[in-house]
Amino acid sequence: MASQVPVIGAWYQDATEDEIFEVVAVDEHAGSIEVQYVDGEVSEIDLDTWQQLLLLAAEPPEDWRVSYELSNEDSLSSDDVYVPENWNDPLMDIDSDTIYGLDDY
Repeated sequence: MASQVPVIGAWYQDATEDEIFEVVAVDEHAGSIEVQYVDGEVSEIDLDTWQQLLLLAAEPPEDWRVSYELSNEDSLSSDDVYVPENWNDPLMDIDSDTIYGLDDY
């Protein structure tokens, strides 16, 4: 019996089915838990069924990113924040249009 509280991002192994999955969402109001298996399949488990499962804590598999279609290149630029050099004057980045030496300004 699963006495564990489902934790989003945690990996579990269903001992009876011998399947590894990650909890990706918990909806307490609807009483459901959304899980994603290693092969990418997404399933929903209700809280009553969760309590009856024989679950073991599991480590993420080596190739867990395959189901999310992530590559090694995706981890190189992981949501880096762009910080401009000059916050004060965004117009400094605009090139002026000059025609025959005359400025539009």
